[in-house]
Amino acid sequence: MDENSVIDLCRYAILSALIIAAPILVIGMIVGLVVGLMQALTQVQDQTLSFVPKLLAMALVFVLCFPWLINRMVEFTRVIFLSAGIP
Repeated sequence: MDENSVIDLCRYAILSALIIAAPILVIGMIVGLVVGLMQALTQVQDQTLSFVPKLLAMALVFVLCFPWLINRMVEFTRVIFLSAGIP
């Protein structure tokens, strides 16, 4: 395995990690923004009030996206095994 293939595998690993984490993180960010806006409008400043909705939304997205996430991880593992020469 030469340098370029190792660099390509590292690039593919980082890209796969970003793609796998993106839906959960984006939903967490959106829900956090909405809850923060609601807290600013109502002037209710409670830390648990922002944590629980984000946790629930991220868990829901994880459950809904789980088959897609597993397929992406299996595809990544298959690419790693094929590049390492394991059939």
